[in-house]
Amino acid sequence: MTLELTLGLTLAALLFEAALGYPGILLERAGHPVMWIGRLIAALDRNFNLDSDTPGQRRLAGVVSLILIVGVSGAAGLAAQKFLVMLPLGFFYAAFVGSTLFAQRSLHQYVGLVADGLDESLEAGRRAVSHIVGRDPEALDEAGVARAAIESLAENFSDGVVAPALWMAVGGLAGGAVYKAVNTADSMIGHRDARHGDFGWASARFDDLINLPASRLSGMLIVAGAFFVADASPLRAWAAMRRDAARHRSPNAGWPEAALAGALGIAIAGPRYYGGKLSVDGIMGEGGRRECTADDIRRALRLYRAADGVLVTTVAVLAFAALSW
Repeated sequence: MTLELTLGLTLAALLFEAALGYPGILLERAGHPVMWIGRLIAALDRNFNLDSDTPGQRRLAGVVSLILIVGVSGAAGLAAQKFLVMLPLGFFYAAFVGSTLFAQRSLHQYVGLVADGLDESLEAGRRAVSHIVGRDPEALDEAGVARAAIESLAENFSDGVVAPALWMAVGGLAGGAVYKAVNTADSMIGHRDARHGDFGWASARFDDLINLPASRLSGMLIVAGAFFVADASPLRAWAAMRRDAARHRSPNAGWPEAALAGALGIAIAGPRYYGGKLSVDGIMGEGGRRECTADDIRRALRLYRAADGVLVTTVAVLAFAALSW
């Protein structure tokens, strides 16, 4: 597997997904790779995460499950790439498969719907934001809905765009598939609740680890993107990221959230309710305006498009440079 191949696949996959998204007819007839991964994770949770086991046994079962998740997804990605690139026009088939691991288009769409919902009413905004965040929408006022949408945009730029691009550039379809599988496992079983606190421990910790480089890169891409957005400040983005990122309860989410908040002169994160329980968190963009609106969501989307453009351009430059080496 050569660097020019993995970078080329990453570039083509990003462009395919940005232009086309995931075809609805394919979703209806075959599902989505994340759904396939989810079925595997659910089966492991159902069969290995037993209430009768001790905490130590459940943690060990979680480690074994993570190894299976990584092994199956990595083997599937590697086999798909090896098979597809042998076909006529196989590079493009492989790139299309890789495009299913990104969420550029859908992320923009769902966050934009929150802004549109707030234009209609607070209840419509709450309904729209409930599709992209896990917190209690009924506890959110208009500013809370807008902040939640902006936070989700920043965090998912890292998790749903930059991280799969980074790992696909490193390991081709196998690298991208492994990342997506681990990230899906974290979302499904990486919770600190009675059932998954031990079983999901390995998945949650490994997800934190493999997101470390992408989260920092995402923050830098947002800083760079701010140079191309009229009402965004790259200097404020850099300052907020350096000052606030470490205050976030997540070791990774604070980097893109702080950069986005600083660039736009707003303050996001802070105390939030999940499942009726207050989660205390640091404020990203300390000193910025807390009363966010639908217009701020649209400002954040403009910055997201610019940062994503910087990512695609960077991958393109590296891909063409690799061809000339």
